[in-house]
Amino acid sequence: MEGLIVDNSCGFQMIPTEKINLDFDNPRIKHFTEMYGDNLQPENIYLALNVGARGEGDNAPTFQSLEQSIRTHGRIIHPIIVNTQVDGKLVVIEGNTRVAIYRRFQDKGYEGEWNLIPAMVYNNLSQSEIDAIRLQSHLVGPRPWDPYSKAKYLYFLRNTKHLTMAQIVDYCGGRQREVLTYLAAYEDMEEYYRSRIESDDQFDTSRFSAFVELQKPNVRKSIIGAGFTYYDFADWVIKLLIHPLNTVRKLPQILADKKTKKIFLSEGAREAIKILDAPIDDDILKGASLETLACEISRRIRSIQYRELKQLREEQESPKVINLMEARDELVGLCEDIMEE
Repeated sequence: MEGLIVDNSCGFQMIPTEKINLDFDNPRIKHFTEMYGDNLQPENIYLALNVGARGEGDNAPTFQSLEQSIRTHGRIIHPIIVNTQVDGKLVVIEGNTRVAIYRRFQDKGYEGEWNLIPAMVYNNLSQSEIDAIRLQSHLVGPRPWDPYSKAKYLYFLRNTKHLTMAQIVDYCGGRQREVLTYLAAYEDMEEYYRSRIESDDQFDTSRFSAFVELQKPNVRKSIIGAGFTYYDFADWVIKLLIHPLNTVRKLPQILADKKTKKIFLSEGAREAIKILDAPIDDDILKGASLETLACEISRRIRSIQYRELKQLREEQESPKVINLMEARDELVGLCEDIMEE
């Protein structure tokens, strides 16, 4: 997105911490203001910024580890980004967490110069430029938001700001399919998951990746085909029957078999998968390399007869087809990881 952000008299400054206003359009903070209103106390903001930091398998630093790092080094490494509005008000565009940490250190009287924070200051940025900075910093940048917050912001841009899909994809520097998946997953989580919890305090944003996996057509079809609903899926997530969350992709196989389905509903996906993943009793197949297997699969697909294809079309709920669909998803995911820059 080169050239999108104009100069606007950008410059580095040391700004008094107390003069900076947090960005209440930040999705993580906005999630709390929607529940409790804009009059948040520092402790509420601290909590809001920490939501989503416990994502499953997430190696990103938590709020606490970032706080400890800043205190140890006596400063932040990356300056925050601030916009000076027409009325002179200084609003954080990128760096709410670090501002909150500086203020906390000030309040506690920790040793250090927490009254001044390094910042890149812009003057009167347009909304499109502000959106661009947020997206670059947190969707494709080095300090990403948790996935739920990304999806929430994409949903805001699409449905409140009414940006076109092309504009959003341009800002993200990603692929349209990924954006559409995040938008659909956000809508599903809000509709099915939120309605199954007793209060907003129990809304666990780290469960979002399960709803990303739910967007796979074979997963959705397997749930409905087995006589369940997406509300049931939300219940499985809440009850931790789906754990870890990437076991969602195994649901088509689990639900297609009576034995594994029964185990799943009582003990969870992890136990059901143990049955599915029983070792193959074929020494030649087990010893084959990934390259050899890929070549053989390609050869078999190229030589498939029409009658075999017709039969597969007529038996889309069969374990054979479900296994093919899962293999496709795994292969597509691997190829995307290989090609990712």
